[in-house]
Amino acid sequence: MLRDCTDYRDIFVNDRPMMDARAPIEFAHGAFPGVVNLPLMNDVERQKIGTCYKQHGQQAAIELGHQMVAGPVKAERIQAWADFARAHPEGYLYCFRGGLRSQITQQWLRDEAGIDYPRVGGGYKAMRSFLIDTVEQAIAQCDFVLLGGMTGTGKTEVLVQLRNGLDLEGHANHRGSSFGKRATGQPSNIDFENRLAIDILKKRDAGIGQFVLEDESRVVGSCALPLPLYQGMQQYPMVWLEDSFADRVERILRDYVVDLSAEFSQVHGEEGFALFSERLLESLNNVQKRLGGERHRRMFSLMEAALAEQVRSGSVDLHRGWIEGLLREYYDPMYVFQREKKGGRIEFAGERGAVIEYLRQRVSQKT
Repeated sequence: MLRDCTDYRDIFVNDRPMMDARAPIEFAHGAFPGVVNLPLMNDVERQKIGTCYKQHGQQAAIELGHQMVAGPVKAERIQAWADFARAHPEGYLYCFRGGLRSQITQQWLRDEAGIDYPRVGGGYKAMRSFLIDTVEQAIAQCDFVLLGGMTGTGKTEVLVQLRNGLDLEGHANHRGSSFGKRATGQPSNIDFENRLAIDILKKRDAGIGQFVLEDESRVVGSCALPLPLYQGMQQYPMVWLEDSFADRVERILRDYVVDLSAEFSQVHGEEGFALFSERLLESLNNVQKRLGGERHRRMFSLMEAALAEQVRSGSVDLHRGWIEGLLREYYDPMYVFQREKKGGRIEFAGERGAVIEYLRQRVSQKT
């Protein structure tokens, strides 16, 4: 008889393959990286069985389920499970609580395909609780330092060079600012939390006990940081990254114009540049109230002219106009205020090489 696996640490640290037998609507609400959704029931079937369960009880619901998932439908689903199990013999299956749905999936796999495939004990709910606990334990037990700096200093570029860096924006698929939306969408908030927790878990398993993360607001795009982490970030020490104004302009030009327009074209084809232009103008409109009417109109005109020239000749030079204006008149004053407000927590400031060296030495001093 197969035993349920409850070694959640092993599952996530070693990226064990998993198939999720929950309905697509449940999977979309929250899942784990790399997991494949191969449901026992689709959304409509799940809803009908749920209604039957409430009105007539479990046995009636089970009978209805067997009626709906039968014949060619049943055979097709078992085939998909069998294909996954044969391709990933070291993997697992699960449902929401490790209950009836995963039991039926496991039973049908054994009876119809001759495959004994293990389940995750406690299912999605237990693994999700484990990851929430992982973050809370790290906050209680580990050392954290924030990386701050003006817009465009390349904080993410520093984080990804550090073994102990936590790239919140990477996990959220968003660059963090009002202009930070990517051509591809963001994960659900639960998916974002799961990605972050697994990153922390793997790093702790590798012996890391100190983490560096960017000084973010509570939300990165539409993804909210776990509240205990955000609360801790209001007190953690800080390292401040510095760079020249000219370098910051060029970095923003590269990230938010050159690379982002290419990303939109790659994802959306011929419509890509039009969608990129719409996104850029929309991002500026999102800060209209904070900019004020006159500044917004001026920046909007500069941006429209830059986009028109980019279409006409491929040149991105005119984009420097609105980038420089936004930095000088909007972002930099905010960051100057933030630096003054958080000045007592800043333990080191410098340019990229010095900051990276300091943070690496900081780890060695703590271990």
